[in-house]
Order: sequence, then structure tokens, then C-alpha cells
Amino acid sequence: MRFGLFLPQGWRFDLVGIDESQHWPTISNLARRVDGQDLWESVWVYDHFHTTPVPSEEATHEAWSLMAALAASTDRVRLGQMCTCMAYRNPMYLAKVAATVDHISGGRLEMGIGAGWYEHEWRAYGYGFPRAGVRLKMLEEGVQIFQQAWRDGVATFHGEHYDVDGAICRPLPLQPGGVPLWIAGGGEKVTLRIAAEHARYTNFDGTLEGFTRKSALLREHCEAVGADFDQITRTSNYNVMLGASEAEVAQKFEAHAARLSSHMDSDKVEKQLRGFRDMPAFGTPEQVVEKLTALREQGLAYGIFYFPDAAYTTETIALFEREVMPALAG
Repeated sequence: MRFGLFLPQGWRFDLVGIDESQHWPTISNLARRVDGQDLWESVWVYDHFHTTPVPSEEATHEAWSLMAALAASTDRVRLGQMCTCMAYRNPMYLAKVAATVDHISGGRLEMGIGAGWYEHEWRAYGYGFPRAGVRLKMLEEGVQIFQQAWRDGVATFHGEHYDVDGAICRPLPLQPGGVPLWIAGGGEKVTLRIAAEHARYTNFDGTLEGFTRKSALLREHCEAVGADFDQITRTSNYNVMLGASEAEVAQKFEAHAARLSSHMDSDKVEKQLRGFRDMPAFGTPEQVVEKLTALREQGLAYGIFYFPDAAYTTETIALFEREVMPALAG
């Protein structure tokens, strides 16, 4: 299994209590820690503007600004977003931005891309909130513009939602064939079909049952469009709540709940906590290894892991590095 690490950026109330002047040092110091090792393949940020699940005045740092900054301040680790919302930026403009970031990074960029879902954020920024079918069509058209721009250095595309005419993308990305595309989302009829046609990586449901189902459907879409299922790397995201003992897990869980409770009501806190408690990266190292091994046997090749305490301590990350990663690597 390969490993990516989410950096704290505020979106999930994970920089609370840290002075805003110290946010970038906190983010960049953690990125440099990862960059100096051979354990983690990549670091990731979320493409969001407001905190979730409720908007607040807590800072949320913008994803592509962070991409450029991280590209210039790291040397080895690959850089991704999970995932960029297609509609937040014109796709030709985004193709140009990504090509530039790929050069700054020396060819280390990944392009996570999806249709978007956070309605409050869409409306607050003036994007409206089109129905799901429209958002997915925008995703499909945008991906085609990316691929044409990165392959040919120029794109002409006349679609329902995007229209470009001789738009130049120079320099081309450093990576042959363009920036690797991660199609994020598990929509069974459309998103997985788009992934079958265009993705090098997918990112969907990380539970054993969900991952197995989505994988089977992805295989069906690949067969339908003539794509090689085995050439698509299947990935999932995991919220980590890890402790050396079950008592330590409970202690960390309570501390995280307390931090969230100052920003949202109890129902929303409970929903956020279920995203830890009911997922495979919750428990002692032995428990987490057992659950993730079962997923690896079903084809999970790459996990991206979120540590809610990463801005405050690297102890949980270090425990994961010592006790979980060696058992799953390779």
C-alpha cells in the first residue's frame, strides 16, 4: 500500500487555537517533516473555502495557493488536492495553473478533481448550485479540456458548460502525458464511468463493503468503455483515530469531540465523529492493520490519511509510521 497524508488547513477545524500568523508555518513544517522521510508518498489538502460541516470565521486556506507554496518549499513528496471542485475555476485556467505548479514542483503534482458538493460554499461564492447531473457534466467536459491542453499545449472545446477556442497552455506540465488525474467520487452511473474513461486514480468509499462494491462497478464501466481496469489505481481517504491502547484512542476521541463542540451542535458533532468511529483507521495499531489489510486484499492500493491532531502534535502520526505503515507497505 502507498500512503498520503492530509495537511491541516483549517477546513475541518484543525487549526483552532493557533494564531493565524502561525498557520502557514504549521502547515509547511509538517510538509517538510514528511518530505524529509521516505515513508509518505504524498501530501494533500482539501479544496474548500469555508469550514465544514458549518461555516465559521475560522480560517480555511485555499488549496491551489497551498499547492504553489508547497511546490516551492518541498523537494520529494508529491502534492495533491482531494479534491479540486471543477466549477470553482474555469478548467482551462486551472489546467494552466496546474502546469505551472508542476514546473515549480519539478513534476510532483497530482490533480484530484470532482464535481463538488458543499452547497453553502457554492452559493456563498456566487456559483449557484446546479443539480448533480449538471455538475457531473461540467466535470466531464473539464477533464477533456485538461487532457487536450496538457497533451497538445492548446485546447479547443465547445461544450454545454465550457467553451475554449485556441487556448494555449504553455509550458506543458513536466510530467509526460500531463498531471495524473484522480477522479474522486463514487457515483455509480456517471462518476465511475468518467473515471473509467479518463482517470489514472480513483478515490471512493473506504469501507470494506463500499470499496468492494465500487470496485466491481468500476470494472464494469472499464469493460464497457474498453479501458484497462488494472491500470487504474484505487484509493480511499481515512480519518485516523489511533492510540497505543483502546483507552488512549478514547482519550483522543474525546479531545477531538471537545474541539468540535465549540463550533457546532451535538448532532453535527456526532456525525463528524461517526466518520472516525465507523471507519477502518479507528483503533489500536493492531486493529487498524487488520481492517486495512482486508481492504488491501480487495485492491486498495493507496490510502490518504487525515490526522485531526496533526497541527498540535505529531505523536499520532509517528505511531502510525511505526506500527501501521510497515505492516501494510509493499
